[in-house]
Amino acid sequence: MATTNHITTKWLGNMAFESNNPSGDTLKIDIAKEDGGDGSGFRPKALMLSSLAGCSGLDVASLMKKMKLEVDEFSIETIANLTDEHPKFYDKVVIEYHFHGSNLKEDKLQKTVDLSVEKYCGVMEMFRQFATLEIKTVFHHK
Repeated sequence: MATTNHITTKWLGNMAFESNNPSGDTLKIDIAKEDGGDGSGFRPKALMLSSLAGCSGLDVASLMKKMKLEVDEFSIETIANLTDEHPKFYDKVVIEYHFHGSNLKEDKLQKTVDLSVEKYCGVMEMFRQFATLEIKTVFHHK
C-alpha cells in the first residue's frame, strides 16, 4: 500500500501560516516585513533547502553510526540559486558536506555522502527533477 503524508496548514492572519507534521510538531511560515509579512516564521522555499539537508543528513548520520566513524562535527551548507522570473524556483543547488575531526576516514565518509546522494535521499531525488545539483565534501582535520 502506498504511503501518504497528510499535512494541515492553517492561516493565522496576515501572511502567517502554521503547518503540522506527522511527528506532531508544528512550524510557522511567514514572509519578510518588506514583503508584507511579520517576519515571524520560516520562508517556504528556504524550508525546502532544510528538508533537503535534513533528509541527506539523516542518511549520513545513520551510515556514520553503522560504520562506527568518528566525527566531532558534521554540517551541511546548502546554497541555492533562485530564478529571476516568476514562478521563482531553485535551478542550481550546491550541497556541501563538512566533516570535522582528528580521525576522519575520508574514503568511508565520502561513501556515506555518495550513498545518500545516489541511493537513499528521496528529497535529493525530488530536487533532481528541477535543479542541477553540485555535491562537495570538505574534510576539516584537527
